Amino acid sequence: MGKYWHRGSRHAGIRTSVPQRICAFGALGVLLASAPSARAQASVTLYGLMDTSIETTNPGGGWVSRMDSGAYRGSRIGLRGSEPVFEGTSILFALESGFSTTDGTLTTPGTLFSRQAWIGAGGGWGQVRVGRQYSPIYIPFKGTIDAFGAGTIASGLNNFSKITPYLSDAITYLSPTIAGFNATVMASLRESSDNDGNGLAGNIETVTYRHGPVLLAYAHQQTHGSGALRTNIAGASYEVKKATLFADWFNDAGAGKPAFHNDGFAVSLRYAFTPVFDASLGYAYVRDRSGKANNADQFSAMCDYSLSKRLQFYASAGWLRNRNKATFTMRGVNVTGLPPTWPGAPVRGVQIGMINRF
Repeated sequence: MGKYWHRGSRHAGIRTSVPQRICAFGALGVLLASAPSARAQASVTLYGLMDTSIETTNPGGGWVSRMDSGAYRGSRIGLRGSEPVFEGTSILFALESGFSTTDGTLTTPGTLFSRQAWIGAGGGWGQVRVGRQYSPIYIPFKGTIDAFGAGTIASGLNNFSKITPYLSDAITYLSPTIAGFNATVMASLRESSDNDGNGLAGNIETVTYRHGPVLLAYAHQQTHGSGALRTNIAGASYEVKKATLFADWFNDAGAGKPAFHNDGFAVSLRYAFTPVFDASLGYAYVRDRSGKANNADQFSAMCDYSLSKRLQFYASAGWLRNRNKATFTMRGVNVTGLPPTWPGAPVRGVQIGMINRF
């Protein structure tokens, strides 16, 4: 640059004056200052969540106490990133590992990113994701139609209905919200060793509609293979000042051993005493459609308190009554429930936990 900008020099027959040089340097400074700003639009975020609880449960034969991880929300650590590639569209990715806060082990032994490992693109037109992902019916869907957020031992909806929480080799489209509606469509490719299905390991669709205080939602899942599962869930919520009412219906059929076919409903109420403290009550019922009358129902209660945006405390309780030879139990999002001591045994329990987000 120096040979072009010495005092009184010429370039292409044009003499540069001092004011002109000052203006040019100013323009160059603006360009250099704006370049880092453009690059700064790309971002990578480290985030995580730790959920630890103490649970005391009686599955029929006596009280058992244990420490759990992931009763309300699965403990995790992850990376998510976004980089604009052209106006209105960004490349996106997420890598998320599930772990236990009780002993530090991976949720799925031998799998580092057991919760999410996908790359995609997104903009005003929606998002496309490819890789291992949450099922669209998982917490973001079920949690919006249940006073208990589809978590802890208190959620009858979570205890009685069945879904596949994660799918690998999946391709997903998430629509933007248009006139209150949004939808998600997921298809997962089957493994070469799986001869069942039409080239798909499964497909899941959800649609929700929100208008003022009303939310309506419906989801369908069909997976193939040895763990084939068909699920339909519909729900609604309605806000009335500090109270929110929830109602749900579900229908499940599985080809596992033993095969099952159930349907049922859940109703619940959440009341916000303050912006940081609320309490919930609920009832859920599941019916055995196989004709064996292995039905069950559950009464539940829960409260949670947010000490800050990152720290949350919760307490939950449930009383589940198995009928005939039913073996339903109370579980959490990432917690396996204690099996009933005998078929038909009632299950009762209380739980106190804490969530720390970072």
